This record gives sequence, C-alpha cells and structure tokens, in this order.
Amino acid sequence: MFSILRPFLFSLDPETAHDLAIKSLKFNPFPAKMFEVEEEQMLNIELLGKNFPNPIGLAAGFDKSGEVYNSLLKFGFGFIEIGTVTPLKQFGNPKPRIFRLENDDALINRLGFNNDGMEAIKNRINSDGTKGILGINIGPNKNTNDRKNDFCLGLINFFDIADYITVNISSPNTEGLRDFHDQEKLKDLLLALNKIKKENKTDISLLLKVSTEIEDNHITEIVDVATKNDIAAIILANTTNGNRENLRNKIKKEEGGISREPLQPI
Repeated sequence: MFSILRPFLFSLDPETAHDLAIKSLKFNPFPAKMFEVEEEQMLNIELLGKNFPNPIGLAAGFDKSGEVYNSLLKFGFGFIEIGTVTPLKQFGNPKPRIFRLENDDALINRLGFNNDGMEAIKNRINSDGTKGILGINIGPNKNTNDRKNDFCLGLINFFDIADYITVNISSPNTEGLRDFHDQEKLKDLLLALNKIKKENKTDISLLLKVSTEIEDNHITEIVDVATKNDIAAIILANTTNGNRENLRNKIKKEEGGISREPLQPI
C-alpha cells in the first residue's frame, strides 16, 4: 500500500503529508481483523508488568497529541507511545521544520515538541479509552522557567492512565533539555519523580529516553543513576546533530536532528 501512496505523499511537504496521515487515521477505516496473523500469540511478551501482544511498537513523535493511537493499534503494533507531551500547548518551532534528504535516506526535523498540551491530551485519552498498551512520553515546554517541574506535572497528570511513562531528555530541538544528562541533574529529576510515585502510591514504570550524543565516559554514569532510581528501561535513542559529513543532499546543514540511515554508524 505504501509503495502505491509514496509518490503522492512525497509530492507533498513532509509535515503536510504527516498531518494528512493523522487526519486519515481519525476515520479509523480498517477493521483490526484485517491485520491479524495466524498464531500471533507466540509474539506475546511480558514487559514492565504488562502483557504486550508483540515487541514491535511505534515510538513517540508520530502521534504527538494522542489523536489516533487506537487506530494505529489496529495495524498490529504491540504498543503505541504518544508525545512528547508538555504541560502547556505549544506550536513548536517555525515552519518549515521537517526536511527530506531522499538521496541520503534521511530526515531532518526541528519540530520542537509541538503538541496540544497535557489537559487536552488527558481529556482525549479519558474520552477515547485505550485498546492496547499506551506509553506517554513527557517533556518540558520551551519557555518554561522550571523544566524539572514540567516533568513532574507530566507524571502527575498521566500516571493513572498510561501503561508506562517515558522521561524524554533526548531531543536536540529543545534548548537545555539535554542538560539532564548531567549526573547530578538527572539524579535530582529522578528523585523528584519517584517522590511523586510514592506520594500517589503508583508503581507505573518510568523509562528514560537518552540522546545519541553521550560521551562514552558518561554512559556508565547515566546507567548507574537510572538503575539506582528505579528506571525500568532506557530508550535508545533520538535523532542526532552529527553524522552529516558524508551526506549528499544540499540541505544537509539545516538545523535539527537527523534520523534514519545516518544514525546507523553511531
């Protein structure tokens, strides 16, 4: 199906194509049985105290505002992660902010956590319910005065409706976000989040999404802080600011994180 639609989609601006996909999925046109396979139960896995139908999920970044996660689950994904969700609604960075590098099999994006905000997204999830495993990826607003508090608000708002929550400190498109890779700042953040879990008597799993650009000598430090502060898993990884030297496309220097094929050598 994608091979048929590809020429049409690639004739559109990348973000327009994405928005069209979201709008199409809202119609929820396909029955779930259409994507069932024989003996699919052999793919079931137990993870984070949950039963996942299979280990193949869709990462945060596609359904940023939790608009079509149930439709996506129909395609057979074992889980969907929405977000990144910030406390307040924000537009993100100015357009254009997604660039195709077709000759390099790559994308550059500098979206900047565009989403509808916690209140609207929480109301949407409560209204629509969930028909599978739903993860919620949380982060801070661009102009916040307290990034740590924004993460705390994310946990407070979603611990009772998510199957797991991802603490996103990885994006290259939100200034200062990757400062949380610092050992002391990360420890301070995770202590605050675990305090909220204790106060609310919840055992929701917290996952930590980290950057591709971690110095080798810091990896052990981050893992040590994560394991000592009840992080259930580490997600690797986000887009990268590097790996552009050998790219052929003339827009390879556009600001933003690069993904797809150029991530392979990292």
